[in-house]
Order: sequence, then C-alpha cells, then structure tokens
Amino acid sequence: MGVSTSTPDKGIAVITVDFPPVNALPVQGWYDLADAVRAAGHDPGVRCVVLTAAGRGFNAGVDIKEMQRDTATGGHDVLIGANHGCAEAFSAVYACEVPVVAAVHGFCLGGGIGLVGNADAIVASDDATFGLPELDRGALGAATHLARLVPQHLMRALYYTSRTATAAELHAHGSVWKVVPRAELAAAARDLAREIAQKDGSLLRLAKAALNGIDPVDVRRSYRFEQGFTFEANLSGVADRVRDTFGTPHGAPAKEG
Repeated sequence: MGVSTSTPDKGIAVITVDFPPVNALPVQGWYDLADAVRAAGHDPGVRCVVLTAAGRGFNAGVDIKEMQRDTATGGHDVLIGANHGCAEAFSAVYACEVPVVAAVHGFCLGGGIGLVGNADAIVASDDATFGLPELDRGALGAATHLARLVPQHLMRALYYTSRTATAAELHAHGSVWKVVPRAELAAAARDLAREIAQKDGSLLRLAKAALNGIDPVDVRRSYRFEQGFTFEANLSGVADRVRDTFGTPHGAPAKEG
C-alpha cells in the first residue's frame, strides 16, 4: 500500500498509487505522490512518467473519513494538510521536468481530476469516469483542472451537479488521447510513453518547460485561489454540515478511508 515507482522500460518511470479500498489518499499519501513524481522528473535517465493506480479506480480524492475524524474534535490539521498535500501533488505533476502520461481506469474524482488535469496526456479505459463531487462533500476546488479537460460551460454544469463525464466524452473533447478496454490500459499508456521517450531527453525537458510557459492560466495560483473558498466553507460550518451527510452520489465509490 502506498506510492511505488518502477522502471519497466528504458527512459520510463511508472508511478503507481495504491491506497485501498478506493484510492482516497490520506494527507501523507499526497505528499508521497508529490515526492515520487519529483524524483522521477529529476532522474536524468527518465524521459517520461506514467502515473497509474491499482485497485478499483484511479483516484477518489482525499480521505474524507480522515478529515471527519479530525473535525469531530474541532481540529483543522487534516483539512490544511490535505489542501497543501493536494497542491503539492498537482504541482509536482504539472512541473515534472518530463512529460507525464496519466493511465486512468474506473473512477477519477476530486483530487484525481487535479492530477490528470495537470498531466501532459491521458490514456483511459472504457470504464473510466471523471468528475468533481466536491459540492456533495463539503469542499471546493479542482475546477482549475476540470477546465483543462472540458469546455467552460460543461465544466460549470459538471461542477454544479457533481455529475461525471465518461472517457469517451472526454476523448470527443480532445482531452483524452486514447480509450481502450481496461485490460489494455497499461500497455496503451506505456506505448505512448515509449513513443515520447524516443525523443532526445534534453529537448523533451525544454519542450515541457516551454509548453508550461505558454499556458494561458497559472494552474498553481488558480487552484490555490479556489482553496481559499474551501477554508471559508469550513470556517462557516457549511462544510461540516455537508460532510456529515457524506454518501455515494452519482456513481462515487461506496466507501472511502
């Protein structure tokens, strides 16, 4: 359980997240993921990173149960830790010195959107769904990253309703590179990574820096702006009220934490 890195092919680092039962990451998990991505990017022998997950789905966001245990005693350490941890992990993916390919299966929710929205390319299984159930969970955030996956008005409708979009729908919008059966996901992601890794390593790193430099939105600053409203929701008490009714709307996994 946790975050692990393997190198199955020359020039490719595969980072796997495994936090049963649904890959809802505790605070430390987000920091561990950030560290793994940064380490892979710093490795001069790595030309592409594949970000993947074990288990039922790619990512179910933060560990709500961990947060509920903390707020039940009047604390905010987990909330602050989760917000900083998510920001670190999302930033690590975005700022990784080499391209990052996200291999997504099953559900990709909440913080998962922050990861894939900051990746350079996404390969998804045909059962993958993407969404931000934040309003159902007493939180805000990652609209910055959902806006990189779908057009503006669709992003807003998905955000307000907590509905999800399928891999096929995202492929139609051009944000998912390829949709394959789940059994073929790992191979498809590594195929794309191998094609990228054939390029000159130094030039790839320059290309990544150049593409980040021409982004129209500063994703790190934008996401931190969103997080300010999460703190406001918590200070006002509305976040706890919503979290106390936490369930499994719109196809979310049945259990977190």
